[in-house]
Amino acid sequence: MSYRDEFIRACRKQEIDRLPVWYMRQAGRYDPDYRKIKEKYSLLEICLQPELAAEVTLMPVKKLDVDAAILYSDIMNPVASIGIDFDIVKNIGPVIHNPIRTAADVANLRPIDVQGDLSHIIETIKILDRELDRPLITFAGAPFTIASYLIEGRPSKNYLRTKEMMYSAPEVWHTLMSKLGDMVTTYLRAQIEAGAKAVQLFDSWVGALSPADFRTFVLPTIERIFEGIKDLDQPKIYFPGVASGELLTSLHSIKADVIGLDWRVSIQEGRNRLDDRFAVQGNLDPTVLQGPSSVIHRYAKEIMDQGLEKPGFIFNLGHGLYPEASLDKLKELTSYIHEYSASMLTKSKV
Repeated sequence: MSYRDEFIRACRKQEIDRLPVWYMRQAGRYDPDYRKIKEKYSLLEICLQPELAAEVTLMPVKKLDVDAAILYSDIMNPVASIGIDFDIVKNIGPVIHNPIRTAADVANLRPIDVQGDLSHIIETIKILDRELDRPLITFAGAPFTIASYLIEGRPSKNYLRTKEMMYSAPEVWHTLMSKLGDMVTTYLRAQIEAGAKAVQLFDSWVGALSPADFRTFVLPTIERIFEGIKDLDQPKIYFPGVASGELLTSLHSIKADVIGLDWRVSIQEGRNRLDDRFAVQGNLDPTVLQGPSSVIHRYAKEIMDQGLEKPGFIFNLGHGLYPEASLDKLKELTSYIHEYSASMLTKSKV
């Protein structure tokens, strides 16, 4: 089987023939076939069925011709193994039935048991490793983002309880970060050992912190996670989520290969803030996909032109796809990215 490795080469800043592209939430509600599956099963029910989860993971690869698959799963899946009772509620998101509020709550969290509690996810990865002709990206939610759900009890706009713990009970906060860091490190290692070709750490909401608070309350755990998997050869991506541009200068110390950018910072500026230490991924505003093709192409071209200025660029969105996205527009965009970048790279070699 021929293996498409443009994504892996881009992660490593190696020479490519065209830009690789994949989309966060590319297996999701914009696809009518996926919506039919969701009429029968919830997200968590799909995850419990490896063959079905693999099928959903493969759908956008076949339909869009993206250069990498992203495992169909949820960042909350591993927290069940450490003792958290939760549901994914429609139009709300994760709802925690036993939120973390005290030192005793944190003390009660147990170590993750990947093989015992998450064997269905490991089996899904193994199936995909056999079936894919391009890289599989797997992922975990980062400790701050997971903690925000565990403490707030559900998605939050202001993270009042989360920041209250950080400021009022820092010793409890740091213990929670340590336990979640152990969970994430163990989970990512297990994913890679099962066949993942790259891993991404999603920190969707850490942009809610100031750079100083990020460095004090979060960064040490992020550093420890990537230190804990640095011996594994597979590329490692850190996505600090939305509104995280002010945090980029604080990331120089982490042992990641790629940093994901949201749409509020240009590719050029992101690279400058990162001192060109990493490959970069991003960063089309997903709402641009609501516009006409001419507008989508204009925005994509601007991002590609900046991305192609230096080695190490992967085209993606600045956050996940919305359900309102058009499957046809995504197909067209993927083809445009491949064709335009290939022509520009060919010209640069002449």
